[in-house]
Amino acid sequence: MGRTFLGSPRAARRPGAVGAGAILIALMVNGAATMAGPDSASPDPLREARLRMVSEQIEARGIRAPEVLAALRAVPRHLFVPAEVRESAYNDGPLPIGHGQTISQPYVVAFMTEAARIKPGDRVLEIGTGSGYQAAVLDAIGARVWSIEIVPDLAERARRALAATGASRVTVRAGDGTGGWPEEAPFDAIVVTAAPEQVPQALLDQLKVGGRLVIPVGSGSQELLRITRTGTGFEREPLLSVRFVPMTGEARRPRP
Repeated sequence: MGRTFLGSPRAARRPGAVGAGAILIALMVNGAATMAGPDSASPDPLREARLRMVSEQIEARGIRAPEVLAALRAVPRHLFVPAEVRESAYNDGPLPIGHGQTISQPYVVAFMTEAARIKPGDRVLEIGTGSGYQAAVLDAIGARVWSIEIVPDLAERARRALAATGASRVTVRAGDGTGGWPEEAPFDAIVVTAAPEQVPQALLDQLKVGGRLVIPVGSGSQELLRITRTGTGFEREPLLSVRFVPMTGEARRPRP
């Protein structure tokens, strides 16, 4: 499908937003220049803002997985947002990335990643590349990621940002993610960043036994689910009330 996040848990406590100074980063390569500006003083001038984000927004809300916390400390979120909102990259909320889409609130990214129980070496499918930030976090944990984005321009921008930040284990494809990526299945985990009204059967079919699907489901009122494939079927766990953009493409077609 490929819409990026609007999600922000309604039940989550929101500590004070963390502001980051309008400092730009060092020279980037090729097309990634649209995502970053020059700064010769430091290779990572917003590191302190990123560490505060993890401490005040992520750990303070109960995220404990060490690999998730380490990835969020490492990935330069400011390189995955447009220049005009970069000074807000580490604030506690979603940000626009164009085409009516957003990069999700940092806590949502952390919560979904922890819920998917990602481990180094896992094969992970992401539906909704958006800015590429979620895929970069998965890559930083050590997962091999296949990501699908329905908006071609966003897919290309995400490719450039991922390459510029060294996320080498991510493959991005432009297209409708409703049917998953069958030629690379089965997956240890699937993370979906937009809400269908019902869980697409193709995504369930592409999970390994023991694999986890983390997906927001519903229209209007939405619930984040973790669905685990067992030897005999699927176990569903409701996790959180959320609000994401709707999944488009085939997922929006009326069923007969």
